Amino acid sequence: MMRIVRLAALALVAVSLLPISLAAQDQGVRIGLTYTAGTRPGVYLLPMRGPLGDSVRAIIARDLDFGDRISVIAPDSGAPVSGALNYPLYARLGAAAIIRLDQPMGGVISAEVHEVGASRMLRKLEPRIVAEPFSPEWRLALHRMSDEIEEIVTGVRGIAATRILFNREGTIWQVDSDGANARALPGIGAAISPEWHPSGRMIAYQQWADDGSHVIVRDLTTQQARRMSFALGTNITPAFSPDGKDLVFAYGSDATDLWKVRLQGGEGPVRITVGRGSENVQPSFSPDGRRIAFATGRLGRPEIYIMDADGADPQWLTTTGFGDQSYRADPAWSPDGRSVAFQTQIEGRFQVATINLRDRSVKQHTIEGANEQPSWAPDGRHLVFTSNRGGSRQLWVLDTESGRMRQLTSGAAARMGAWSPRMVGTP
Repeated sequence: MMRIVRLAALALVAVSLLPISLAAQDQGVRIGLTYTAGTRPGVYLLPMRGPLGDSVRAIIARDLDFGDRISVIAPDSGAPVSGALNYPLYARLGAAAIIRLDQPMGGVISAEVHEVGASRMLRKLEPRIVAEPFSPEWRLALHRMSDEIEEIVTGVRGIAATRILFNREGTIWQVDSDGANARALPGIGAAISPEWHPSGRMIAYQQWADDGSHVIVRDLTTQQARRMSFALGTNITPAFSPDGKDLVFAYGSDATDLWKVRLQGGEGPVRITVGRGSENVQPSFSPDGRRIAFATGRLGRPEIYIMDADGADPQWLTTTGFGDQSYRADPAWSPDGRSVAFQTQIEGRFQVATINLRDRSVKQHTIEGANEQPSWAPDGRHLVFTSNRGGSRQLWVLDTESGRMRQLTSGAAARMGAWSPRMVGTP
């Protein structure tokens, strides 16, 4: 059975160096692509002319493959670079769409998306790549092109134009969504638990000091840092509210509670949990900002609770008899609001699971090795998590629908991954 997938194609403008939200993007004209329901449409990327052709094509092909919604067809070295397209030929190869990449002039790379079944061009994208080739800005511009191609073909915007923060040897690093460009952020030491601000312009993290630990918010453009913790002691596990106005983190001495502070002005710190001597840590907001999931030891062991953003109506979430019932932590509320990912102890090792908030059903996603600290991609489908399945601790990416996994980092141990919002440029 065939279906028509109605899509919103975004008008692609000159690439700026500022993160943007999807809500701010031009919705453009509506187009359609036909392919078999329940399958991943095949996409064929034609060879690209010019000295950067192979690199550009490889990056975009990898992005589309890692999105797990498209089947990238193996290239044919004899495929024409220019001229009229033989649509029946590509149909026999299994292609629902053809991507033609071109570099008409020095700093510009264009892309055409063709629908094979209708023998027509659906959309032409013409981003102006203003950055130096192979720089972080240049790669991110290509990732954004990949995301728009994925949206034209499938109706869902990709996640290639994102980055992941992580902890490595006491410093904060970031890496592109495809595993390239891993680099330490400057001026940050003795730090863990990084988190992204919804704008992509700032991050928060926990930093150790002689008098305890502090929660720091850093502007990635200016590198200006502010201490948000308001008292000496243990200040850990920060999380931003979805509107970017509040920061919630755990503070205490013998035990910890969650506190909320405004980033700019407003009222002072507000305590939002009453743990009565237990640990209350690792807050994660619902997408609408009205609820918070968090880990607490109030039952005598770590479990996941949810509550209103002001601390009212706390409810035990992980009530099912799943795993060892001895340790459940690191909740991450999905961007679509439907589930919470967490780590749970099963047969003495941590595994990544999700709980459906409608029926409270639990799905285990990992088996091999120890797996923990999940964080959602903005598509609500992919998770980054820490695993030792390859030997040392590294970051891995999981497609929660197909179960496909790929290793994201290599080298020195990496942990505590935090996936960014969709971005346009380098902060």
